[in-house]
Amino acid sequence: QVQLVESGGGLVQPGGSLRLSCAASGSIFSINAMGWYRQGPGKQRELVAGITSGGNTNYADSVKGRFTISRDNAKNTAYLQMNSLKAEDTAVYYCKADFYARWPTGWGTREYWGQGTQVTVSS
Repeated sequence: QVQLVESGGGLVQPGGSLRLSCAASGSIFSINAMGWYRQGPGKQRELVAGITSGGNTNYADSVKGRFTISRDNAKNTAYLQMNSLKAEDTAVYYCKADFYARWPTGWGTREYWGQGTQVTVSS
């Protein structure tokens, strides 16, 4: 069974930092792109940051210069280092990964989501 598990969320004061982790497990041949998304109260889910298997990254304008996405391919884990956090960063953060594996229907890529982790920025 393939799954993604996020960790590292919590309550932090404005200006503080948090590091989120997203660990993939299961019978995976390889992981292509990975990404972090967030959904704030009353808002649609949005892309925060993405990273390819080769390490190319992209960020939402709102987090550029404050957040850093990285991955450890040996551990099948992605990270999101969040610095200078603001109240508007408050949201549930989700990890997404594109898994390449042998599924019951054959070899191919499937998209998986984690269960989400709450990040609250408040004084």
